[in-house]
Amino acid sequence: MSESLYEVLGVAKTATQDEIKKAYRKLARKHHPDVNPGDPGAEERFKRIGAAFEVLGDADKRALYDEFGEDSTRLGFDPEQARAHKRWQEQSRWRPGGQRATARDFDADLFESLFGGRRAGPRAGRDVHADLTTDFRTAALGGVRSLSFADGRTIDVRIPPGVADGGSIRLRGQGSPGYDGGPAGDLILTLHVAPDPLFRREGQDLHVEVPITVVEAIRGGSVEVPTLDGRVRVQVPAGAQTGQTLRVKDKGIARKNREPGHLYAHLKVVAPDRPVGDEVLEALARAYSQDVRDWRESA
Repeated sequence: MSESLYEVLGVAKTATQDEIKKAYRKLARKHHPDVNPGDPGAEERFKRIGAAFEVLGDADKRALYDEFGEDSTRLGFDPEQARAHKRWQEQSRWRPGGQRATARDFDADLFESLFGGRRAGPRAGRDVHADLTTDFRTAALGGVRSLSFADGRTIDVRIPPGVADGGSIRLRGQGSPGYDGGPAGDLILTLHVAPDPLFRREGQDLHVEVPITVVEAIRGGSVEVPTLDGRVRVQVPAGAQTGQTLRVKDKGIARKNREPGHLYAHLKVVAPDRPVGDEVLEALARAYSQDVRDWRESA
């Protein structure tokens, strides 16, 4: 038996939405591919965590998951139809003449209630609209997602590089089947991009927070900055301050027929997390004193 989405995130079924969000963020940081270079399983774990949060992080999707289980996560799943079918099964309806109704009869009754029992030749199937959440990296770099439908079908969906949150993909002929030989409808996917623990996107640009030591801030130097395709080294100027921004050209989002965006590294000076000798502190105090005094006098 496969683990439940609650087990993937390591939370109880009674967990609050806030507890689920905290668990996701903690696991996403731990298993992010950039934090686990050389670990081929990290990306798969990261995607599985994101898929679990896609459902449990949304109160409505979580409620459907609690009611219907894994079936609720399949594309094209209709909760009202599922409930109606369940009621039909429980009632064990009988048709006139004493014969038990079949699933085919149920579908026919549904069609007649919707269209008044009139079939006017071939009819195209309905377009099916569904939401698809993808991880940040796949949305940025492109990739393939395998999707399972409520009827058991599985298809591969190609995600174009640089797709933005709220974008859509139309899959011809993957919607509801047609009637009397009519063509199938289309599947229209609205894309939702899951948040990333490292990167934040604005248009074609990426933003990332880069912690540096006090020594690196004072002296300057070369530090590593994560990008979507590996780490690069950038030069931190001497006297760098928290909030200072460094631009890494062409390391943002790349889309077809467009110039790539840039990556902006926002520096964050981090104080030591262990005791520091008095001599070191006194030297730092002397170095800072004039700047601090000027600020306090002008404030």
